Amino acid sequence: MKTIKFLTKLLFPGACPICGEVQEQCVTGEDAARICPSCEKMVRRVAQPFCLKCGKPLGRSGGRREYCSDCVRKKHLFVQGRAVFVYAGVARGMYRMKYGNRRDFAVTFAREAYEALGDWIRYVQPQALIPVPLHPARRRKRGYNQAELLARELSKLTGIPMERGLVKRRINTSPQKELNVAERKNNLKNAFQISKNSVHLIKVLLIDDIYTTGSTVDAVAKTLMLAGIEKVYVLCICIGGDDQGGFNYGSENL
Repeated sequence: MKTIKFLTKLLFPGACPICGEVQEQCVTGEDAARICPSCEKMVRRVAQPFCLKCGKPLGRSGGRREYCSDCVRKKHLFVQGRAVFVYAGVARGMYRMKYGNRRDFAVTFAREAYEALGDWIRYVQPQALIPVPLHPARRRKRGYNQAELLARELSKLTGIPMERGLVKRRINTSPQKELNVAERKNNLKNAFQISKNSVHLIKVLLIDDIYTTGSTVDAVAKTLMLAGIEKVYVLCICIGGDDQGGFNYGSENL
């Protein structure tokens, strides 16, 4: 394991997860990677006002609204969701982490999530972190599940156990990016199943990389609730604005 970690650091020295530039402090071993100062100017962190249901930023036009237009129209099964970044500024980094084998970026994104939402996580008090699963065939092709990488790092930071095998994706559904809102919902019918006894869990936190319409986390939440879990919360690294409801993010796990 030490050899693997050494080779990983050698091949992928700590780099800004947005632009990919290697950071001096990471090369010298002084610190883990962070978003570099140049990219900090481009990223936008989710701040008030945001939707009290899904966490989507409402923007300047939000006024005194409590919910985004999507959550007004659609009833979500999860209790509440929160996100760290608005997608546009971190798109390159999310793509590299997901499709470019930059697994190390999960460390930086998880730490950003913990620093931004640590208080909220402590308030929620989930008993377990549950990564949104990939279908085995897709996982084999990619080599990893980015949601699982994020959940593992968050587990280290919070001390909350990750339940990797609790939910399985039993149907290799079509990529959500190719579908409209209605098709996304139908695409996920019966896609997930509980793979082991979850009766000891009452409250859990789902972890994923990107939130768009919420169809995937709703489908997972439904599966968990049918198994006896009472409350499901959601944490995603990035999300769109209220005016970007059905946007195409190029993600398979939305």
